[in-house]
Amino acid sequence: WITTGARWSGHWAYEPPAWSDPPVVSDLTWPLNWIDRFLLARLDAEQLAPATEADKTTLIRRLSIDLVGLPPTPAEVDRFCSDTRPDAFERVVDRLLASPHYGERAAIEWLDLVRYADTVGYHGDQDHSISPYRDYVIRSFNEDKPYDQFVREQIAGDVLPPITHDGIIATSMLVNGPFDHAAAVSASKVEQLRAREVMLEELLTTIGQSLLGLTINCARCHDHKFDPIPQADYYRIKAVFE
Repeated sequence: WITTGARWSGHWAYEPPAWSDPPVVSDLTWPLNWIDRFLLARLDAEQLAPATEADKTTLIRRLSIDLVGLPPTPAEVDRFCSDTRPDAFERVVDRLLASPHYGERAAIEWLDLVRYADTVGYHGDQDHSISPYRDYVIRSFNEDKPYDQFVREQIAGDVLPPITHDGIIATSMLVNGPFDHAAAVSASKVEQLRAREVMLEELLTTIGQSLLGLTINCARCHDHKFDPIPQADYYRIKAVFE
């Protein structure tokens, strides 16, 4: 691969992003912003023409489903279609972002990422309701909470000052995953230790994938082959959560 001329570089995920000047395009009137120029340049390269602009009914339907997960009401469609102001579209965006349904829609993907569920997921699948955590995530999106604060609260909100009610609830992220209630109350110490290890490894996998964007769990058994995670660092992370 290298000898045939491929250029070697570090993994793209660990290279700092660099600014790329917007490319020259065939029609300078079509782009509404600099990002559009990259889109149009690709279309030019493929000898394709942009699709025509969607009608206003289609636009508000796409926007509403994307931001709040619900179709617009007939009244909302009529109001947008009759709004001739140049910033009519932006006004709809602002209205939807201010809706409490925005947080509900935005929370779905985060809750999936951190394996939120209201049952334990094992053979008994007993109730394991932690809906206050779900509500915390929805509130965080609706309040436009800074991402660094959002992460700190979920990792250590019960110990990092100032300790708040929300911060304690946020750490439910650490116990969202499958939990073997049967093993937790078993008389067998070996079984309890096994269950704890399985749950802890599942937690570390989630933290790696959701917060670091890395599959760190491969380093349980050896230095990671594709990511710069040595086995020793995996167990250092594990020690924190132990």
